[in-house]
Amino acid sequence: MWLHKAIVTVLGLGYAPIAPGTFGAMGGVILVGVYHHFNWPLTILALSIYILVFAIIGIWSTDKVVPLWGDDPSKVVVDELVGYLITLLFVPLTWTNIWIAFVLFRFFDILKPLGIRTIDQKVKGGLGVMLDDVLAGIYACVVLHAYLFISANYF
Repeated sequence: MWLHKAIVTVLGLGYAPIAPGTFGAMGGVILVGVYHHFNWPLTILALSIYILVFAIIGIWSTDKVVPLWGDDPSKVVVDELVGYLITLLFVPLTWTNIWIAFVLFRFFDILKPLGIRTIDQKVKGGLGVMLDDVLAGIYACVVLHAYLFISANYF
């Protein structure tokens, strides 16, 4: 059970006493920031593999901890990690983009507009926990791409 707890809390970030979801998304900032800092290429394929692997093991591990912690416990933040990483799909890695992605993802994750709240309320278990953050990540990704397009072409 310790492995499932480590996975869903992103190595303990979910135990943060305030805003654990923000700390979970920060796990993604740290991961991507390490790649950027050391100029390692984070290809679309590598990022997609991270997303897929973290989503699958996150759903599996969340299903294991839900009986102990209840439905959608705040300590489970692997979904925030996945949603944040989705925000960065096809985005050039710069520190500015890394932080804009973080803010946009948290905006959509916290407010839960455009169907995110419906998924959060209706789909239960590990899949439900993961899906609302996947959708928040997709929305944040679309907005980030629109911002990058507009800023590159009009400013």
